[in-house]
Amino acid sequence: MTAPYVRDYGAAAGPALLALHGIKGHGARWRRIAETSLYDFSVIAPDLRGHGRSDHAPPWNTEAHVADMLAVLDARAVDRVDLLAHSFGGLIALRLAHAAPERVGRIVLLDPSVGLPAGQLHQQARRTLCPGSFASPEEARAERRSAWPAAFAAAADEEVAEHLVRRGDGRWHWRFEPAAVVTACSEMAGPPVTPPPAVPTLLVIAGRSGFVSTEYVRACRATLGERLTVAKVDAGHMLYLEAPEETGELIRRFLR
Repeated sequence: MTAPYVRDYGAAAGPALLALHGIKGHGARWRRIAETSLYDFSVIAPDLRGHGRSDHAPPWNTEAHVADMLAVLDARAVDRVDLLAHSFGGLIALRLAHAAPERVGRIVLLDPSVGLPAGQLHQQARRTLCPGSFASPEEARAERRSAWPAAFAAAADEEVAEHLVRRGDGRWHWRFEPAAVVTACSEMAGPPVTPPPAVPTLLVIAGRSGFVSTEYVRACRATLGERLTVAKVDAGHMLYLEAPEETGELIRRFLR
């Protein structure tokens, strides 16, 4: 396994912030929020294995992702880091915090995909087995605009520029390994994981997604008490693309 592909945003000398994307995504999705709201942090944005420009070879379980992220921190001599994580990235962040609590300062969870219903993940995994392809970048751009109707204006263009690749069949594909996404679906259907008791955590809920259950919020509060901050954004699951300014301000306020 080669080292994960990593992008850097913000101030190189600023506080380190490891940003973890969700399934089918990539680290460049953090660019806008990093440059507008987190410009004085050193934002480390890797592509998870099986995604983007990182190695697509297995294994793809959360233990492998945690090992990859620790390797990224070790390569940069970062002893302790705050975590910013969306969707499946939230599960990886939580597993990382439990596996290496001495390496994690605070956690920001953006609509985390933790302990989701098995039936929901089963259907998503089956759809991922046939991810589809496109005859042209324009067709892919139209698909993203349809999937992200509330995202900021340039989101679909940036996705096509960064995440689309032409393969041997002559068609255009998003840069992810379907098998890695199926594995992630299985992991997200597992028992819910809450943050370690000593880790201050911001849980940002996307009000129009339904991913974060009331039961999960209660479990986090029972574990963390006053160390848990809960906020809600009136957006869908891709809240940091739909409401980057509001989401960025919540993150910034919590970390500062």
